[in-house]
Amino acid sequence: MQTLDDQINTIERALGERMIEHALVIVRSWLNELGENNPYEQAAERIRKTYEELFAEWLSVGTEDTDIRLNRLTGETYQLVDAVYAALRVKRGMSPDMHGFNPDQPQSVMHYFANCVLFRDKDFEWLRDICNDEARSATALMAVGALAKNMRECFNIDAFLTLIEGMNAANDMVADQCMASVFMLLIHYDIRIDFFEQLQEAFLEAFTAQEDEGDHAFEVLCAIISSTRRPDGEQAGKVTFNQLPEELQELIEKTGMKGQMSTITAWLPESEQEYVQGLVELLPDTWLYEIIVDENPVRASFIAQLYLSIGRMDLLWDNLDVAERWLVKQLRGGSAGPMDYINYAHCLLLRGDRMMAYEYYRQARQLCKGPKEFFNLFRPDRRALVDHGIPVEQIYLLEDRLINQ
Repeated sequence: MQTLDDQINTIERALGERMIEHALVIVRSWLNELGENNPYEQAAERIRKTYEELFAEWLSVGTEDTDIRLNRLTGETYQLVDAVYAALRVKRGMSPDMHGFNPDQPQSVMHYFANCVLFRDKDFEWLRDICNDEARSATALMAVGALAKNMRECFNIDAFLTLIEGMNAANDMVADQCMASVFMLLIHYDIRIDFFEQLQEAFLEAFTAQEDEGDHAFEVLCAIISSTRRPDGEQAGKVTFNQLPEELQELIEKTGMKGQMSTITAWLPESEQEYVQGLVELLPDTWLYEIIVDENPVRASFIAQLYLSIGRMDLLWDNLDVAERWLVKQLRGGSAGPMDYINYAHCLLLRGDRMMAYEYYRQARQLCKGPKEFFNLFRPDRRALVDHGIPVEQIYLLEDRLINQ
């Protein structure tokens, strides 16, 4: 029997391919668990009937309008799934049944926005107000960070719209925090974005309202990428506790978060590094990347080299000349880490110079503490090497020779 996490993953995959009926099978089991007369039965039945009508229409005519309506129905199904999932979490005791918070107590604010899954309109009204209140910026930062993390588990379109609105808050620090949170959620939920027109419209409106052609948004996006761990264990863009405003230092002390602070731009504790690394891997294929980077060759070039600076080749597999020039400079400058040696070896291997490629792989292996560390860096690139023409047998041969260096 599938766990709740497995069921959610199944639904996400199904709706990403507009397989509404497959998702509704799981939703039906959730509704049965919630019991009779729950508020979601009619919505589920309406979606099911509409889907049957669309399928029948597709069998007979199948117009472009059918596809548009199917996309909209998929978005409605996502919203139903989110609402039922939230109610089920409360019923199972996985999320507390909350009814408000004390706005004057930071711990209460953080606990509420981090754990509540059944928000009320006035919760978002309060958050909008404090995002524009200079005197309460520290509380706003805490609430925004807590809400964004909560939304990774329980999607809420009203919460998302509130964070998007906060991108243009009067307080610059709060606006940056909202922007970073929105960016990470857009990457996290990229597969859904096409089914939520109101999110697209709200984001584009907030984005264009900044009147700087997206320069500041691009800086924030780069800060998120730079915040991921470098191969040598250092972090870019790190802000120390003592560099924060005094009021924020006091609030962090009170809430016990001092030991968890990493970077103020993305408001991430150390435990979030793996999560952000996963987002960085997804970014080039997302709607957000297309909006901020894709149409601007200068930004595309900069972000490609930024990826190299954190030890990734994601955006340069098809542009080896650029990658090689940057990597050679790193290797000559003496600041290269093991991932730089691995990436340069990739370039040599793709050019057919197996002997030199092996030599640089070997040097990378020697810089690592052991085989596990080396293969954690090397193996994620297996698929890219195969996709670019390296037979998988040759990759196995290389790994076999490197494992006991």
